[in-house]
This record gives sequence, structure tokens and C-alpha cells, in this order.
Amino acid sequence: MKEGRILYINRNRFSVMICPIDFRYGREEMKSVFSRDKRFDLMLEVEVALAYAHFALGEISEEEYRDIESSKDRVSIERADEIEKEIKHDVMAMIKAFSEVCTVGGGVIHLGATSNDITDTATALQFKEAIGIIKDDLHALVKALAEKAKDHKETVCAARTHGQIALPTTFGYRLTTFGYEFLRHLERLNDAEDRVCAGKMMGAVGTGASFGERAIEIEEKVMERLKIRSEEAPTQIVIRDRYIELISILANIATSAEKLATEIRNLQRTEIGEVSEPFDVEKQVGSSTMPHKRNPIICENVCGLARIIRSFLIPMHESALLWHERDLTNSSAERFIIPHCFILADDILSKLVYVVRNMSVNVERMRKNLELGGKSMMAESLMMALARKGMSRQKAHEIVRKASMSDFDSIYNNEEVLAYISRDEIDKALDYRSYLGVAVEKTEKFLMKAEQ
Repeated sequence: MKEGRILYINRNRFSVMICPIDFRYGREEMKSVFSRDKRFDLMLEVEVALAYAHFALGEISEEEYRDIESSKDRVSIERADEIEKEIKHDVMAMIKAFSEVCTVGGGVIHLGATSNDITDTATALQFKEAIGIIKDDLHALVKALAEKAKDHKETVCAARTHGQIALPTTFGYRLTTFGYEFLRHLERLNDAEDRVCAGKMMGAVGTGASFGERAIEIEEKVMERLKIRSEEAPTQIVIRDRYIELISILANIATSAEKLATEIRNLQRTEIGEVSEPFDVEKQVGSSTMPHKRNPIICENVCGLARIIRSFLIPMHESALLWHERDLTNSSAERFIIPHCFILADDILSKLVYVVRNMSVNVERMRKNLELGGKSMMAESLMMALARKGMSRQKAHEIVRKASMSDFDSIYNNEEVLAYISRDEIDKALDYRSYLGVAVEKTEKFLMKAEQ
């Protein structure tokens, strides 16, 4: 050990876990999709599908195919690891381990295929399952937003631009804007799912030469059995524009998630206090030194993890820049990019569902914050009332602007204003409850769409 270096060893609990996904972030359902065991099983499934295609087209015997199919569950990942240590090739190690447990079919496993026929097709199967989980998350989040929007479709609150009180809106409508955003993400995933879940079975450079004259039929039967599409013109791999599209959608979802979490964090600030994420007052600790703290830690966690997802966009784009029919520069990067993006996306969406369902909404604080805006908050309403009565819009803007910058009540004695509207009409224009536009109507339309 080098001088000055301290080595900490817990002799009773030795662990080599390094990535926080192993012990802190992510849900088991999504983690299982990208676990090593699951990927190994999917690769075996692709090999069985290939054997089926060869059998269906008379390329191998039924006995060989049945042997391969029935032997799949006896293949040991530990045995494959042993072989890989010797031959330094993970897919070939899997093939050898598979062949060892077969009686008559071992010699025709992987017939005509290249490694990426197996690995990329297995990845497509992972995509399909993982996308299903993300879609469930989005459905749950839209439902949670809709339920809360229904409760507060007429709850008036201050809308803010540039961090300043701008005009009145409703809290239900504020949630509606987020609801539509996540509905669009659902549409994007639905539209992209078939396109991104593509496998291939066309050999070393994508020509299918190793499969002979029936290459197209073999690939079609493989993909038909696995219920995914095939890459139309592959190289040695599935073309990575598909992966870029998928990771971009996940990054977009992460951005919306962070946006929603940031809104809740801002509204939870002490000086605003309109909304707060759930907090267990009986047990939860907000700070190690300040006992009164109720920090929005879930939303802050969402924001931090969303940034990790977006950070994978650049390496995903760069992983598409392969030499000729392929090189190996994408492989190591994708081992990080794909599982991390899916696991973290699922994690942050599930956390937001919990937050939205259980967050506290302080209606009284919303009312008080509206009053902080004063009458000048309704300057636009007054300007529009004057314009509708015939005053030049620009003149109305300047009159109301000057009053807003000094003594707004002076507007009641402004002769130019009173020439167009009465003091009662001024009062009506300054009533924030009458200046909500179609916020309630749009919220109700969202509720109908969310139900569908």
C-alpha cells in the first residue's frame, strides 16, 4: 500500500458494488430487464428462434431443433463465463456452453449467424419490454396529474413569468400543461416502438450470404417468432439511428420530469409555499442539523437523475459513427447508456407519480400570494377592457403602465379612462376570478383525454 493511502475494510460485510443503481436507484422490474441473467436468456431465445427458422425451412432436422429448444433452460451462465475466460469472446462462449448441453443439435446452433445477429436482436427484445414499463409509468403519471387537476380545476393561483407574478390562472390548468406534455411522450413512444425494436439475422456484413438463397425467409421467420421487426438494410449491426431516437425520447421524458419536479420545488419555497411534496412528519428527517426542515428531496432527486439521462445523448450519437460495416467502439458505451437511461427514467417517473398523488396543495396560500400581486396584477385585463370600448390598445397600455409604476388607484380618477369605462367596470376588470380565460375548459378537455 502506498504511503499515505488509507484502506478501509469492513471484514464482516465486504461489497464490490460501485454504481448507485446497484444499491440506491431504480426499481427491480426495470432492473431485471437489463440484468445479466435476463440478457443471457434472451440471447438463448434468439438462438432458438434461429434454429426454428432453419427447421421450418428444412435446413435442419426436427430432432436437432427440438433438442436445441428443450436444452435452452439447462445452459449455465457460469459455464459460459468459464469458457469466455479462455476464448475471450462472450457470444461464442455462450454458443459453446449451449452446445455442450445439447444431444444432437449442438452442431447447428448459431448456423449462419454473426454475434450481432444475436446481441442486437436480444437488445430489441429488451427495448420492447422496457418501453412497456415506461409507457405504464407515463399512464400512471398522466392519471395522477388528471386526478389532481380535477380537484383543483377552479383553484385560482398566480401564474408567474420571469419569476414574477404575472396573471391569474388555475392550479388545475398548470397541471394540465404538464399532463399534455407527458401524453405527447406516450404518443412518441407508441410511434417509435415498432421502429426502434428492430433485430437482424443477416450475417457478418448484412448481406445474408451465410444463410444462402433463403436468407430473407430465415430472417422473417426469426423476427416473426420474436414478434419484432427486422432492420431493412443492416451492416453487421442494427443501424444506430434507431437507438438514438429511443434514447432521445427518454431524454425528452427526463426533461419534462425535471421541469415538473422543478415547478414543485419552486412552489414549495418558504416564501411561496403553495405546494409541497409528501413528507412523513412522524419519522422523516429533513436535515441532520436543522430539525424544522422539510426539503423537497424527491423532486431534487428527480432533477439530478434527469440530468444523467440527458448526459447520455452525446455518447449515444457518437456510438452511431462506426467505421464501414462496423467497429466495436459502440459496444462498451451502449452497455452503460441503454440500461442506465431506462432504469433511471423508470425511477424518476415512478417517484413523480408518488409525489403528484400525495403532494399537499395550500389553497389559502395561493389566495394570499394572488393578493401580493395587488390590483396591478390585473393591468392586462384593464387594458383589454379599454381596448374593447374603443381606446387605442397602445394608448391603453401606456396609461395602465404608468399607473402600475406609481399609484395604481389613480386609474379610478383618470379622465381618459373614465371617458371609456365606469368605475364599476374598472372593478370588474380588476377581479382576478373573472380573468381566467378558458383555463377551466381546457382542464376539462385534458381530463376527458386522460380518461380515454
